[in-house]
Amino acid sequence: MSNSNHDYDYVIIGSGFGGSVSACRLTEKGYKVAVLEQGRRWTPDKLPKTNWRFWDYLWMPFLAMKGFLSLRLFRHVMILHGNAVGGGSITYAQTLLVPPDSVWRDGNWAGLDDWQGQMPEHYAEAQRMLGVTENKRPAASDAKLLDMAKAAGVEDSFYYTNVGVFFGDDGDEPGAEYPDPYFGGDGPSRRSCIGCGACMVGCRHDAKNTLDKNYLYLAEKRGAEVLAETRVVDVKPLNDKADGSDGYEITTVPAFARFFGKRSTITSQNVIFSASSLGTQALLFDLKDRGSLPNISDSLGKRVRTNSESILGVRYPGTEEDLSRGIAIGSGIYIDEHTHIEAVRYPAGSNLMSGLFTVLTGGRAGPTRIVSWLIAMLKLIVTRPIAGIRAVLPYRWSRETVIFLVMQTIDGHINMRWQRPWYFPFTKKLTTHGDRIPTFIPEANSFTENAAKATGGVGLSTISEIAFNVPMTAHCMGGCAMAESPDRGVIDAQNRVFNYQNLYVVDGSMLSANLGVNPSLTIAALAERAMSFIPAKGEHGCSDRLGRELGEVA
Repeated sequence: MSNSNHDYDYVIIGSGFGGSVSACRLTEKGYKVAVLEQGRRWTPDKLPKTNWRFWDYLWMPFLAMKGFLSLRLFRHVMILHGNAVGGGSITYAQTLLVPPDSVWRDGNWAGLDDWQGQMPEHYAEAQRMLGVTENKRPAASDAKLLDMAKAAGVEDSFYYTNVGVFFGDDGDEPGAEYPDPYFGGDGPSRRSCIGCGACMVGCRHDAKNTLDKNYLYLAEKRGAEVLAETRVVDVKPLNDKADGSDGYEITTVPAFARFFGKRSTITSQNVIFSASSLGTQALLFDLKDRGSLPNISDSLGKRVRTNSESILGVRYPGTEEDLSRGIAIGSGIYIDEHTHIEAVRYPAGSNLMSGLFTVLTGGRAGPTRIVSWLIAMLKLIVTRPIAGIRAVLPYRWSRETVIFLVMQTIDGHINMRWQRPWYFPFTKKLTTHGDRIPTFIPEANSFTENAAKATGGVGLSTISEIAFNVPMTAHCMGGCAMAESPDRGVIDAQNRVFNYQNLYVVDGSMLSANLGVNPSLTIAALAERAMSFIPAKGEHGCSDRLGRELGEVA
């Protein structure tokens, strides 16, 4: 399992949920671990006060923006994802939900394990580590969602979200400091949530259970080395052993180097790709294309899923209520058996994302929807001129808006390829292909329209849907699907890359079905499961349950 001639036993590429869980469990088992992360390490004093500080909020290094939120526009979808020490946990809304059991019967992983029997223990451990609890800071936007649910006749489905937030003891003042409340003193001290709504701009008050305060924190405490601002550009087998049985050489460059950064190399017996669905796919495509890892399955990039999402909202121009208060996602409802809506908010003053929204628009997907948008804008201006103008201005947007994150369990996917796009023929990039993902969900649009009418607000759609016929998602999943063979996936039932030894994928790219809920908890639980198959350092043989049942998969 390890070789003393290597720099490390395990190198983990990426520090999100898959990478941080892996680092924690591997150091616990005695391995020497390095975590390579291209993003920055953030501390409360360095986080942006509002997302108008876009150079510290958005991730576009080529434009000198070194924040933690990346917006990637593809032909089929706009994808939001995180880059930081702690991965997307720095900017995500810390909503940690268990998906319905039906997801294990869908997709390529169906039948690979007794998922419904085995996953509950891994979910329970991930929930413990991430400090999952029910929202204890309900606020005005949650009350709005409940009013909307009542108007739609689905109030029985209303719930307060399970989140990774430290709320402190009942009766104590918000913002009070506590010694480590989770790990018996092994973790950092914390402060209780003040309900400022700034979760997705980065928690400056030490209340959000980001990975650098649990899994990654404990991994570093046990000796894991986290190399921030470090981008991996090559991974290749050592000693002409094409299958990686002698380990790997990993080449890196400084993440923010302007042109040709100085290359560094390290060696490791094992490598885990945990760079997020987009990051891992891009890196594996590049390594396959250049010949470093030529035997990666041709299934790479296939069946990429987005939770069949739509992002909508309702704005209340001029309202005296402050809808920015609370936690980022405080409540949710189900409008039917397939469609789940969560109420989302940004903190007061963080109005940058208002530029992604416009007036609610129906119609048919495609060019004619722009006509529908013009008609909707004209109707709003004529019938409610002041509210109509204020509804599309950034001023007070976060204080006046309830954003809807709509997710469905209905299956649908696109494919990724590695090619030179027509607009940038100098290098290869990820490009999307396949059937269009629906750019709006009629049930969700109808709910939003009726909810706005019932509560006196103005419905909102996203501009990407209208102008580009492209939906927006924060939940890109799949592309390195788990399957029984390389004909259908990239990794086996133990997260091992087909056709290679000592090579793993443990991140959102392993997911093989639309979850219908935020995927972070499932990624963490599956990472717990993947690490359970690796014996402690010094132990030999395959001692895990699935290995005994299925045998080694080549």
